[in-house]
Amino acid sequence: MVRFGDEARRWAYARFVLKGFGPPLNFRQTRHPALDGARGLAVLAMVMGHTLDALLAPALKDHPWVQEYWKVRGITAPLFLLVSGWAVVMALGTKPGAAKDSFGRRFRRALLLLFLGYLLHWPGWGTVRELGFSDAMLRKVFQFDALQCIGAALLVGATALVLTPHLGARGLLLGALAVGIPLASAWMWQAGAHLPVPLQQLIGSGEGSRFSFFPWAGYFFAGAFAAHGLHLLKPGPPQGFALLALGGALLALTRWVPVEWTPTSPTVVLYRVAEGLLVLGGVNLLPQRLSGLLAPLGRLSLWIYVLHLPVVYGWANIGGLAQRIGPRLGMAAALGVSVVLLVACYIVARVGRWTREQARPWRAGSTTLEASVGTARLGQ
Repeated sequence: MVRFGDEARRWAYARFVLKGFGPPLNFRQTRHPALDGARGLAVLAMVMGHTLDALLAPALKDHPWVQEYWKVRGITAPLFLLVSGWAVVMALGTKPGAAKDSFGRRFRRALLLLFLGYLLHWPGWGTVRELGFSDAMLRKVFQFDALQCIGAALLVGATALVLTPHLGARGLLLGALAVGIPLASAWMWQAGAHLPVPLQQLIGSGEGSRFSFFPWAGYFFAGAFAAHGLHLLKPGPPQGFALLALGGALLALTRWVPVEWTPTSPTVVLYRVAEGLLVLGGVNLLPQRLSGLLAPLGRLSLWIYVLHLPVVYGWANIGGLAQRIGPRLGMAAALGVSVVLLVACYIVARVGRWTREQARPWRAGSTTLEASVGTARLGQ
């Protein structure tokens, strides 16, 4: 018969031995400490920006301070895409078959993003019947936006990772996509002018495409390429200083290569990637207690995005705040509405995640966009 004291001593000895071989074994996937903070910062800027854009009086929009805020807010969407690409690569760790093993999960995630993106732009059956089967109707139904761009980039990225198990080839392919997509954008827009409307929307040739694959997917693959190149550095100060150096170097490059502010300009992508890397580097250097304040928003960024857009801009034939209140509020009132909306969307998203975790406890904490530091250590 084994006594409790002997069992406890054996477990203590086992923990002592394992401790000498490195960090304690942890089979639960953890998240990169800076990614959720950066994504949370982007969520905050996104909700405030959309609300101010919809509700702020026109006279206040012309104020110099508001104009400066619009310029800073331009980093929001590139930062989302950059972080998404970074997280996908970081989640692989060093396990050779990780890309193949996780392909099905990423494929389902990409389909979910595409579905939600098109659902948010559903114009309603009344509009569809009124327009009939026309190009105008197809442009409304298949309007390409941020979620569709991330979903399409995730599909291409997951496939690229599976096809390149060798790290050297993977780096070359990710770098080629990061550089090639922005450079090819102008040509692709011209070549896609006579394609079917859904493909025009995806490429960017079609009217109304907001975040077309060309050039916006370049941000996704720039993040993936940066993560691949810096995967040997630990999160925190090592990655933070490296990202600041890389972002600073790219920003300095824009001094030699003038930025052309056109929809297909590769220099705009270069400039925004530099800004995104600087933000991500700065968040890496923050104490985790500070970045942790934004992390809850980052972990629920998808659902906050999905919830707040119909409230602000409406959905189908249902008007949102933009139609019901309109651009007539003062700064304090518009900011107050944005804070209330952000808190309400966070609470609803958090309750929804808790409910899902209770219904499927074996899936709690798992997501295809998580970055796994623990998995990388185990893979070594």
